[in-house]
Amino acid sequence: MFRIRLDVPSPAPERVRAEGPALHHLRVARVVPGEALEVFDGRGRAWAAWLESIDEGAAVLRLGDARRGATGRTIVLLQGFPKGDKLDLVLQKATELGVSAVWPVLTARSVARPKQDALGARHARWQRIVEEAARQSGRADVPEVAALGPLDTAVRALPAGVRLLVLDEEERAERLGEAAGDGAVALVVGPEGGLAREEVDALRAAGGVPVSLGPLVLRTETAALAALSVLRHLDGLLG
Repeated sequence: MFRIRLDVPSPAPERVRAEGPALHHLRVARVVPGEALEVFDGRGRAWAAWLESIDEGAAVLRLGDARRGATGRTIVLLQGFPKGDKLDLVLQKATELGVSAVWPVLTARSVARPKQDALGARHARWQRIVEEAARQSGRADVPEVAALGPLDTAVRALPAGVRLLVLDEEERAERLGEAAGDGAVALVVGPEGGLAREEVDALRAAGGVPVSLGPLVLRTETAALAALSVLRHLDGLLG
């Protein structure tokens, strides 16, 4: 079923208008009057809907029953900034896996260092990626994508009560599945080459728990998605 994101007032009205990019998406998908679709607001609400009319300026949709998306713990992914377009893949797949937020972070071993004047355009693209991934995967919410910043600054910005877990290739005893608990989690994943030992020590001093995914050697983008899959399995949402 085709899905479209719209800002919907609260309480939800009987009908809503789609203009601008939303109208364009309807036209590209060739949705016709009378056809069923789903409207979601990106903040956790979604509704069955039907297209009533469409013209050059706007479309009118009638809203039906509301639904809530799959629930699970809050997961903030602190992803060490990787080379190339690897972050695009992480953003897309992490959204499908229900991540609450992705905070790209610069670490000691981050090879890629984008210029300041390019960050605005990159962040806009990252936001488009998670919005499209949320639309296609049936999510009613859209994860937050933070601006690129230093790892230590991101850790200090985490809300109280979030369990800080650090993927560490040198950890042997503590497995992610055993350390995760059942509450909100912030997961730190290093870039290519992993985290520097000084960073792991600093994260431990900040209350972080170094954890392992096991003996497999994984690329940074694979490690992030494997870890999210483990957490969603623990939540009963996967596997």
